[in-house]
Amino acid sequence: MRSIRSELVSRLLMENDLQIQPIERAETLPSAYYTDPDYLKIENEAIFSKEWQLACHESQIPNAGDSICRTIANNPVIILRTNEMEIVSFYNVCKHRGGPMSIKKGTTSVLQCQYHGWTYLMDGSLRGVPQFDRVELFDKKDFGLRPVQTKRWEGLVFITLNENPKPLNTVVKGISERISPIRLSDMEYHITTADLIECNWKVYVDNYLEGYHIPIVHPELATLLDYKNYVTETDDFYSLQYSPFSSNSADNPYNVEDGCAYYYFIYPNIMLNIMPGRLQTNIVEPAGHDKCRVIFDFFYTNRRQAAEKGTTESDLIVSADIQREDIDICEAVQLGLRSDVYDKGRFSVKREMGVWHFQKLVKQSFSAYLKHL
Repeated sequence: MRSIRSELVSRLLMENDLQIQPIERAETLPSAYYTDPDYLKIENEAIFSKEWQLACHESQIPNAGDSICRTIANNPVIILRTNEMEIVSFYNVCKHRGGPMSIKKGTTSVLQCQYHGWTYLMDGSLRGVPQFDRVELFDKKDFGLRPVQTKRWEGLVFITLNENPKPLNTVVKGISERISPIRLSDMEYHITTADLIECNWKVYVDNYLEGYHIPIVHPELATLLDYKNYVTETDDFYSLQYSPFSSNSADNPYNVEDGCAYYYFIYPNIMLNIMPGRLQTNIVEPAGHDKCRVIFDFFYTNRRQAAEKGTTESDLIVSADIQREDIDICEAVQLGLRSDVYDKGRFSVKREMGVWHFQKLVKQSFSAYLKHL
């Protein structure tokens, strides 16, 4: 007999909805995928626990003992720089009673639980257990931190909860060569901003993945980009939108004379906005079935020079303006998805290839999940 959980999943993931059609004939994901809270439970298991996630850029944790925390599929993770300058990750969960870790004050190589003070070494082994001398049948070897797979690519640090993930180099293949001579590993961290948005995480991703809305939602951006030559390409696990800068734009807030804007989306929730001399990364985290948190990190090949030229300040202003426009439309779309009159839509073959590609990958993740129930 199948479990109640399996019955629930089978009810939510209907075979007809998971069929993949060419974009010319395809329908969008059903509105329930964006509005029903039960789908997020499936996504955490079928998508976020399986795929590589962007943790940070190595310039965000440059020194031994530096750390940064992320949450993946409701699991807290801590990413650390060791004394040997390696980067390692663990579930940020003390094996005593679930407390969070941080680097112990005065050290660069000891993690301390912020609840009861248990301490761990950078290999995850349990070191110190205060006031536990009378506890029976207790072996410290059984209470180490659980590691999380960690890989670096182009200076970016990726983590996954999947013990047998696809190789990271197959996920990002071809990107380094395409953006050359830009090297993401040369970037320096500048600042982080974040927004809590009243929409499902997939609404925000869908919106990012097409330039169809730019002339309507972002009229100022439309004057900067050469919209007629705006192109979308897809690979196995990522898509790329790119556009040359318009030669007709007298007001160029990015101060770019030559070059191209590359907008990479790496499945399931990673965005790399790449321009000459700078990188913006976006991580889209579900904060509920109808909310998401978007984390923006800003990087420059020469941060000091960029600041002196006013580039860092103008980038923040431009980004905030575009983000405000995106937030307004995404929150309005979420309301529309909850309405009684909408279920599925269709795709523009010319302008929405990236959205179709993303939704295809979502369907593939759900289908693979169903097979293993």
